[in-house]
Amino acid sequence: MAPTLTNGTSGYNTPESQLESVLPVHPTAARRPYAITVQSENTLYTDEHITSKFFNRGSSVTVSDGHFSITPTVQPYEFQTKRTVSKTGLMMIGLGGNNGTTLAATILANRHNITWHTKEGIQQPNYIGSLLRASTVRIGTDSATGNDVHVPVSDVLPMVHPNDLVLGGWDISGLRLDKAMERAQVLDYDLQRQVAPHMALLGSPLASIYYPDFIAANQEARADNVLPGTDKQVHLEQIRADIRKFKADNELDRVIVFWTANTERYSDIIPGVNDTADNVLAAIKTSHSEVSPSSLFAVAAILEGEPFVNGAPQNTFVPGIIALAERHHSFIGGDDLKSGQTKLKSVLAEFLVNAGIKPLSIASYNHLGNNDGHNLSAERQFRSKEISKSSVVDDMVDANRLLYKAPAPSAKGEKASKGEHPDHIVVIKYVPAVGDSKRAIDEYYSEIFCGGRSTINIFNECEDSLLATPLILDLAILTELLTRVKYRQLPSAAQEQKGEFAPLYPVLSLLSYMLKAPLVKPGTEVVNSLNRQRNALESFLKACIGVESNSDLLLETRIW
Repeated sequence: MAPTLTNGTSGYNTPESQLESVLPVHPTAARRPYAITVQSENTLYTDEHITSKFFNRGSSVTVSDGHFSITPTVQPYEFQTKRTVSKTGLMMIGLGGNNGTTLAATILANRHNITWHTKEGIQQPNYIGSLLRASTVRIGTDSATGNDVHVPVSDVLPMVHPNDLVLGGWDISGLRLDKAMERAQVLDYDLQRQVAPHMALLGSPLASIYYPDFIAANQEARADNVLPGTDKQVHLEQIRADIRKFKADNELDRVIVFWTANTERYSDIIPGVNDTADNVLAAIKTSHSEVSPSSLFAVAAILEGEPFVNGAPQNTFVPGIIALAERHHSFIGGDDLKSGQTKLKSVLAEFLVNAGIKPLSIASYNHLGNNDGHNLSAERQFRSKEISKSSVVDDMVDANRLLYKAPAPSAKGEKASKGEHPDHIVVIKYVPAVGDSKRAIDEYYSEIFCGGRSTINIFNECEDSLLATPLILDLAILTELLTRVKYRQLPSAAQEQKGEFAPLYPVLSLLSYMLKAPLVKPGTEVVNSLNRQRNALESFLKACIGVESNSDLLLETRIW
């Protein structure tokens, strides 16, 4: 179903475009040899691993009667990163949808360096919009000039090249992928024309799981490629078998299973059903009504030892599934791709609060006409999206109790209050005529000096799937990398010897930059600040090569 295609020209170009296809590969798609060497006693290179020493510096604060006593802390760690990149497959649930077909076509266009005509001229394939492939990180200053040195984020550690991903997956629609790409109406016609024969070679998606109660009724017409029956244990075993077969047929080291299908309604959290690992497995055996399709796919991936990432807003990771991932040391990440309006909101809200300005209300309106918008026109599916979009400013508000009143202490057993918070509403409407070109309108209404008011209005028009697709690549590539990273604490006064290297915690919160509602280790705070999310990822990648995070203090420029 998913043959590995090699690099080269498409073979389907006209004579004119054959000349154009000799254009240099776009910098975001270029292959570069790994070229970073850290000259330090803290970094060791072998043929198999990069091993680095990292000092995690922080502060412990004791608060007593309004007095803050700060104790600097430092904990040494070692990171061990396997240098050989895994041969990786990406199995998408929703392969035949807008995101799935756009991702497949984009990878094929880059793999074959297919150029195409638009009304603006010749367009070449690229990975613009990918954090890893199209943005850079500062690694220090040039020893000769003193100028900053930046490298692509993807070059800090050995990572999978997007062109090398082997593609496959499931969809409730059995339409062949070249026709599904045409149905999505995302890519320019001339690109579709040239990439269609390659898409056809990928065939049709595997049969998927369809439980009508979890997605909008308007999706029923597409559901012609579904696993028969209602036995959820049988469905689980079939998905597991699909993963094993895909991995064996393509001789893969790693398979990333990725949900990019329709938004589901929220699952009810029911004690005895989905609150523990054993209860989740038992609920699947009895085909309990609150076991969603996405949860079944997550369990299948966990039991097969393969990572699962949820790119939609529903609560796929009920407590029992997180516990199951912990039990099997299997990686999970999510939720909900953060591509346009929410990413901007996390930046602008942080700017306002950090500037000492108090947002009183944030009103967000969207309309779009793709199948995602069609599904979200149903109330229960919209509610899942509303929840993920609405929590994005919570940590910024919590960080500034000068502007917002702190929550009152809650009685034992009562749900904790959020405290004072901006009024925040989210509206999404389905307008078929605009297709994949989503419109987003935001109003930020804030209090300023001496009772004044400030209103900021933003209108954002974006091609939804072309913003979301690079995030799928980033999440898949980062997830594969994190499966190759291990760590151990170095001996302290209380330890006599080094422990064994261990894998990271199963919930991959380092993926949070790309996600609206980041899944984090239970009991820890969610960070939605885009700057903090980006800094955390940069700092981790540098830690794995034994480089301290760059300081923006630039002390040398501020002293004699």
